[in-house]
Amino acid sequence: MSVGITAIYASLLAILYIVLSYRVAQNRIRLKVGLGTGQSPELERAVRIHGNFAEYVPFALLLLAFFETGGGPWWAVHAAGAGLLIARVLHALGLTQTSGRSAGRFSGVVATWLILLGLALGNLLLRFP
Repeated sequence: MSVGITAIYASLLAILYIVLSYRVAQNRIRLKVGLGTGQSPELERAVRIHGNFAEYVPFALLLLAFFETGGGPWWAVHAAGAGLLIARVLHALGLTQTSGRSAGRFSGVVATWLILLGLALGNLLLRFP
C-alpha cells in the first residue's frame, strides 16, 4: 500500500512548519534573543505555536499513514489530513492574536484532538474488525 495521500498533507504541513519556524527566527533576530524567550510575550507565543505543532503533527501524520496503508477509505484519509492542516492553521492564527482564549486556538486544539482520536479508533477498527 502507498501513502500518497498522507504525503500530500505531510508536505503541506511541512511548509506550515517552516513558516512557523521562520516566525520564531524572525522574532529572535528582532529581539536579539538567542535562547529562551527573553521574557518577550510575542516570542513566547511564536515558540509555543511552533512547539505545539511539533508536539502533535508528527504523531498525527504517523496515525494518518497507518490508516492509509491499513486500508482506510481515501475520502477519510483526505478528511483527516485536511482537517489536521486546517486545525493547525486555526491554532496558529488564534494563538498569534492573543495568548489568552480565542476561537481559533480553541477550535484548532479540539479539532486536532478529535482527528487524533478518530485516526486512533479508525486504525483499531481496521485491525480488529
